[in-house]
Amino acid sequence: MRRTYRSLIALALAGSLFGSASALAAPENYRIDETHSFINFSISHLGFSYLKGRFNELSGSFVYDPDNPSSNSITVEVKTASIDSNHAERDKHLRGKDFFNVNKYPVATFKTTSFEPKGEDGILKGELTMLGVTKPIEVEVTFVGAGKDPWGGYRRGYVGKTTIKRSDWGMTYDLGPAAETVDLEFVIEGIRE
Repeated sequence: MRRTYRSLIALALAGSLFGSASALAAPENYRIDETHSFINFSISHLGFSYLKGRFNELSGSFVYDPDNPSSNSITVEVKTASIDSNHAERDKHLRGKDFFNVNKYPVATFKTTSFEPKGEDGILKGELTMLGVTKPIEVEVTFVGAGKDPWGGYRRGYVGKTTIKRSDWGMTYDLGPAAETVDLEFVIEGIRE
């Protein structure tokens, strides 16, 4: 009887140890849904108004870890030739050597170096590589939502915002002093893999 009792206690202890280990959620990997994700930009137009546009082609992935949010990370790759400012001639100029020089630098990338969580939101620190230059940036991230989609998948979405100085990446074409900074907005929706 004593042996059976000891065996039951040992089994219960082992079960509780393994049970608590399995209760920790594994990090979740997400593929960026290219048809529901956008990188938008806004820049002053001669100090009178704003020019807005976006990049139409991007890809990447991110990791969401509910038990260790500071390890959350993202990698985004943008095809610079996909720039779209709603004006064909201007877009041709933006693709040229004065701006994105897409023949020489067809891709811009962002990779996380760290994440400072504030609940579901936070500050994403990383490196933006554009025109062959890599510089650190910080992106203020806001959680939008997560849940099952109608097709049996699971999705998670965020919006990130930052402001950069285009001259930091060697983009010095004169657009006037008000156009030195560019506001970027990352609208990212991921599908869990």
